[in-house]
Amino acid sequence: MNDIAKHPLAMDGKDPSNLRGDPIDPERYYSRSFMEKEWQQLWTRIWHIAGREQQLAEPGDFIVHDFMKESVIVVKQTDGSLKGFYNVCIHRSQRLVWQDNSQKSFACPYHGWVWGLDGVLEDCPDRGDFPQGDPVGKLKLSKVRVQTWGGMVWYTMDDEGPDLLTYLAPTAELYKNHQFERTVRVNWLRVALNTNWKFWSDNFNESYHTRTVHPQVPPIIDQDHFTSRYEMFPMGHNRIIQMGRPSLRDRLPDGVPHPFDDALRAWDIDPDSYPDFETKAMQGWLDLKAAKKKLWKEKGFLHYEHLDDEELTESPFQVLFPNVAIAPGADSFLVWRWEPHPTDPEKCYFDQWTMAYPIEGQAEFVNRTAVNPLRLVEAELDFREYDNGAGVQEYSDQVVFQDWQLTAGQTAGWRSRGYRDPYFAAQETRVRRFHEVLNDYIAGNPPGR
Repeated sequence: MNDIAKHPLAMDGKDPSNLRGDPIDPERYYSRSFMEKEWQQLWTRIWHIAGREQQLAEPGDFIVHDFMKESVIVVKQTDGSLKGFYNVCIHRSQRLVWQDNSQKSFACPYHGWVWGLDGVLEDCPDRGDFPQGDPVGKLKLSKVRVQTWGGMVWYTMDDEGPDLLTYLAPTAELYKNHQFERTVRVNWLRVALNTNWKFWSDNFNESYHTRTVHPQVPPIIDQDHFTSRYEMFPMGHNRIIQMGRPSLRDRLPDGVPHPFDDALRAWDIDPDSYPDFETKAMQGWLDLKAAKKKLWKEKGFLHYEHLDDEELTESPFQVLFPNVAIAPGADSFLVWRWEPHPTDPEKCYFDQWTMAYPIEGQAEFVNRTAVNPLRLVEAELDFREYDNGAGVQEYSDQVVFQDWQLTAGQTAGWRSRGYRDPYFAAQETRVRRFHEVLNDYIAGNPPGR
């Protein structure tokens, strides 16, 4: 695994010599002035996810994305293209729409100005009463740039910044063999939490906590730092690739059914054919790759067609700077997004999209680190207040539930006089890298400019 050639843009994500060593002042997690700097210098300059392309199937379909002080509409045009606009009537600043929908135009509820799907003013009352001339056909809604990748719709408020693929580089190239557009969003979750949004950027940029917080994961995914590959990229994105096999230093008690056995049986491999656990973990991992390459079409896993050995079994986890994480596995495409509260730096919103590939004859999907099955149909939005865990008990089988439980302690700890700056292990290098790129944005010097 570690002999696989890295992408030319990849830096060693476990080598602190790739860092400047910027300190991480705890105030950035609760300071309102720092929150305002983030709005001015970061959030108005990055690419945001508005939603999924599947939400914009027909002309007139639109997505509303509310983000802090702004709201944006992305709407499907009659020619099939997508356009994005600030969600505001430029006549007198009234908001136009409040939620995703489909319609032929946008009518302002205040004065009745009607805007076309292309953002051009189509009609308004008393067109002859404007000294500066009839505005119909002349005025246009204020635009945002819109592009797509990974079956997702993205937009940016920055008119001068890089295009989406340049901003994400080299993400599209890394996952060119996947077919994300074929997935079904089987769970669409949004949770309101009492913690700063950067909790999630820190948390997802390291797996050092996994053995403590997520003990159900190492028997399924080898998260040992000495077998994983760590990468950092120039635009601020980071990723880790971990083996899709059990960790050799995390053993389940004797007699406890092992989840790796089920993975082997699913591909017609007898887990009892191996003489010991080490052989099953290592040789079984190789046998699993071979079986998937041989049987993918027969078993209906048509999305395996272009996947290579690594992609068929391993567990990549990538954080797209600053607030999106993706897990592009062979059988699913998980997306997480975390966004700041509009006014309170110690609150945020956390989104989880579980997206699975449809397999003929299968009606349900179970993520390999979860327990409860999900129906293989497009899910509706499920919005929850965390409420100290009481609001999300149905998700207690999810790995992320254990992360939610850490937010209160972390939020309290940032304000403690006993805490100053993190003492990082090498495998946490990507956390400081995130903050250094954030510092560059705050200083007005984002990468790629």
